[in-house]
Amino acid sequence: MYPLSAPHTGPIGVFDSGYGGLTILGKFIERLPQYDYLYLGDNARAPYGTRSFEVVYDFTLQAVKKLFELGCPLVILACNTASAKALRSIQQNDLPHMDPTRRVLGVIRPTVECIGEITRNGHVGLLATAGTVRSESYPLEIKKIFPDIQVTGMACPMWVPLVENKEYDGDGADYFVKKYIDTILQKDPDIDTLILGCTHYPLLLQKIRQYTPSHIRLVTQGEYVSESLKDYLLRHPDMDARCSKNKRREFLTTESVEKFRESASVFLHCTDVHVRNVQLE
Repeated sequence: MYPLSAPHTGPIGVFDSGYGGLTILGKFIERLPQYDYLYLGDNARAPYGTRSFEVVYDFTLQAVKKLFELGCPLVILACNTASAKALRSIQQNDLPHMDPTRRVLGVIRPTVECIGEITRNGHVGLLATAGTVRSESYPLEIKKIFPDIQVTGMACPMWVPLVENKEYDGDGADYFVKKYIDTILQKDPDIDTLILGCTHYPLLLQKIRQYTPSHIRLVTQGEYVSESLKDYLLRHPDMDARCSKNKRREFLTTESVEKFRESASVFLHCTDVHVRNVQLE
């Protein structure tokens, strides 16, 4: 357990509304195994995708404050909805008052930066939560870098519950996976790239591939976000020095410890998962 007062060095905090961020954490551990990581999943209040901007911002700020209290000098919002609805406000309005020496980063910008090299015809689809689609964060960020790329968004409200309830491998998932893919391709038949704009969605990747035409490229976020984090720490040696490097991994959940331990073990392919319960307010 990390002390409540912030130490000189501390773990990299990773926050998600539930289990989805484990797909990002897994890539962090694979690409940057030397660092300590403290993961916080707000499973009790998942999913975030249908909640208002105000509620998502409030919940996300609570999580960031908790991770700061536990010593994290750097927090990654491994949640597209939180990145879309809360990141900018936290960076601009809250960090200067809480602690201007700490940093909070999201997952949208690293994903966006790679799109220009992936799409061949400039027609990109976004599969995400309703909140992320409504925020228009992806098309706005893409237009800043690649103004000629056309983005078509599709909300997939059933996908996160399928993952959170461990039904992503079940037969019932096929209907909802096929439904949303068929619908977005009806909206733009020229799509050649699909962004999986939610960290839960890689758990459905096998089924998504099954119902996606083979010429369409699927963009999962883990590899791009982990590469972006690696680059960030190289460019900011002062922050890198504050991130502890003992290869420790700890997990916090706002719901059942046993349920989270089981899921984390499956998603991260390990058996030694230290989980404890935490309350956010």
